[in-house]
Amino acid sequence: ALAPRRGWVRAGLEQRLAVPAVVGATTTRPFAAAAKPAKKGAQRPKKEKAKDKPSLRRRPLMTKPVDDVYLTWLYRRPFYDLEQAVGMLKRFQQLDFTHPKQFVYINVFLDMALKKKKLDPFSSSVVLPHRFTDEVNKVLVFTENEQEAEIARESRADIVGGLELIKWILEDEIQADFYVAVPAIIPKLIPLRNKLKRKFPSTRRNSLGSDIPKMVQLFRECHEYAVKDESLIETRIARLDMPTEHIIANLKTVVNDICTFKPPPNDPIVQRLVIRSSTSEGLQVNLDGILPQVEKVEEKEEEEKSADDEDEAEKPVQEPVST
Repeated sequence: ALAPRRGWVRAGLEQRLAVPAVVGATTTRPFAAAAKPAKKGAQRPKKEKAKDKPSLRRRPLMTKPVDDVYLTWLYRRPFYDLEQAVGMLKRFQQLDFTHPKQFVYINVFLDMALKKKKLDPFSSSVVLPHRFTDEVNKVLVFTENEQEAEIARESRADIVGGLELIKWILEDEIQADFYVAVPAIIPKLIPLRNKLKRKFPSTRRNSLGSDIPKMVQLFRECHEYAVKDESLIETRIARLDMPTEHIIANLKTVVNDICTFKPPPNDPIVQRLVIRSSTSEGLQVNLDGILPQVEKVEEKEEEEKSADDEDEAEKPVQEPVST
């Protein structure tokens, strides 16, 4: 490095550069020295706590916009009356030139909490007052009685049979939308419990009983809905070209059936309701006049009873007259 060319090196210096320098073993230190263990009694220096970042304060949402053009995230989501919301959906369809017979959906947000436990996700079937589709559900009837089987066929049941159907159902050779059974055969259908799960015949779902024509008619024309994501029901209820009164009647029928899954003394199970069509935005609906009034009546009765009890407690006790 010092002499790239020989011509530049003085005589005698070239020999010194050629001989490698000998370094003493004591001066070499190929590795860093190990750190000494800290003493037991020594205190570690305390790290300075990082200053907490100031939390971002969100501006409170405003109620009503002043102009026609505004940022939606700066304002509270408005509530609409049910008739007004349905009228707006019909108006959206006309302005957007979308299909007039598109479906109308509702998103029902639920409060599944009870005093000591939580409601499990459920499903139910309800007959709507105004049908909006020509679809017919496929119903299977379990019975070993020939006379009951003939009644089921006359009631337009799709599949009727006994224990011979178990094997075909387990192998997915036979499938149906609803399964109906009579009480006499239900103990023999236990192998299908894990396969059918919620569709297994039961009195709670009105799929177990002796009135076969009534059950078959119910499940052929019924509308089924179920809880998703533990607290949400999303289901269609009508078509947009139906009269407003029919859409409202179907919606109230579904909401009233949902409210039956929570005991009356508890808070209402329906917390929020959003209605929309297949191509429109969701409109938040005011719940006044939609939820059943049974709970309020019972609360008034309880208040009246408590008031009567207080009146009786305030009445002076008459002492017996001594003779």
